[in-house]
Amino acid sequence: MATRFETAPLSPSFGTEVKGLDLSQELDDETFAALYQTWLDSDGIVVVRDQEMSEAQHVAFSRRFGPIFDDEDTVRMSYTVTQYLHPEWPQIYRVSNITDSKGQPLGRRKAGTYWHSDVSFLVEPAQASILLAIELPPIGGDTMFANLTAAHTALSDAMKSLLDGMKVVHDFAVASAGWQHETKSGEDLTSRTRNTHPIVRTHAETGRKSLFINRGFTSHLADFDPEESQALLGFLLNHSEQPEFIYRHRWRPHDMVIWDNRCVMHRAIADYPDGHRRHLHRTTVIGERPI
Repeated sequence: MATRFETAPLSPSFGTEVKGLDLSQELDDETFAALYQTWLDSDGIVVVRDQEMSEAQHVAFSRRFGPIFDDEDTVRMSYTVTQYLHPEWPQIYRVSNITDSKGQPLGRRKAGTYWHSDVSFLVEPAQASILLAIELPPIGGDTMFANLTAAHTALSDAMKSLLDGMKVVHDFAVASAGWQHETKSGEDLTSRTRNTHPIVRTHAETGRKSLFINRGFTSHLADFDPEESQALLGFLLNHSEQPEFIYRHRWRPHDMVIWDNRCVMHRAIADYPDGHRRHLHRTTVIGERPI
């Protein structure tokens, strides 16, 4: 029997808060289908508060969305984050400023402080990211999300026509300048961490169109001169980051936030003092090749 839940808008621009579900318990197929449809209808972000979940429960829930990144596939997630994976649950990436008894970081400190869509540089970028807040500072540490469907809709018809069929390069090196693109075995990863995608992406499930760019990983427009690329891409990035397209999430302990990387980009705000603990667990669902 399906579990009924309530919904409320998160902001005027997009997003939905879901109330009345305990995600630590396995949802029946009908309830999960309704939650999944709510997520699709939200234009890319759902928040479910007060979720106390074990690592096993978090992973099991995430797998309902599709195959997830794990220790057998860390290069797809990004070889740079291997050290931040949970030692017992490598499907979980830890965002944390907490250190262990030996002074080693438990997770990535102040991660993602630039606009990005998770691993957009891969051939098959992330679909859903599912982030659970374990421990939070008393104030600060918000995350901003931008609605790239609304950003595309707001463009003029002339600009939409210009962008039709245009390709854009996503390159991990944009965010990792100075890092070497090699594994510990010396394997070159450049081809795996730089890919070309359509600048306007059609959502595989909703059919809605959105811009598929972000300041963190988007390098340049394919087949354009550098000055042309910089001018047009700069305009589109600035356009996408306008306040009317943004929802800013103020975290509470045990918030679970589920966002759709196919139509949303996000940015963490690292404005909390270093002495305040912040610890979150994220799973990432593998998506399809953008079209």
